[in-house]
Amino acid sequence: MSTVAAAPLDGEHALARLVAFYENLSLENLAQLGAVYAPDASFKDPFNEVQGHAAILAIFEHMFVQVDRPRFVVLECMQQQGQAFLTWEFRFHMRRFVAGEQCVRGATHVRFDAQGRVAVHRDYWDVAEELYQKLPVLGGLMRLLRRASQR
Repeated sequence: MSTVAAAPLDGEHALARLVAFYENLSLENLAQLGAVYAPDASFKDPFNEVQGHAAILAIFEHMFVQVDRPRFVVLECMQQQGQAFLTWEFRFHMRRFVAGEQCVRGATHVRFDAQGRVAVHRDYWDVAEELYQKLPVLGGLMRLLRRASQR
């Protein structure tokens, strides 16, 4: 993974590079992470809070172990003053428990550094609705709890 300083990118190009990275994410191109994320970038999602290339790379490698055919579809993007907000769908097949393609819908807020690399990445998505509710035993419990809270 290369950490060579990149030429500065304007916000539109930095966002386009980030979207292309996610929409083409594969085990083979994970090495491009160093061109997209700053060396000390922070990354937070509902399961992880890490900093630096090695830790972020480990999250993606783990994703490829946990699920089959993962892919991101970026639906909308807004970019302004060194930051961006993206909405997306994460599509995948579970290795066990549930058959068929699954879809998690979420959003990401990123801040870019002066070189147009991601310095801060924060994902927002509802783990209960988007993931736990789809699991056989846990899903039933989650639906029961949701109905009880709506009364």
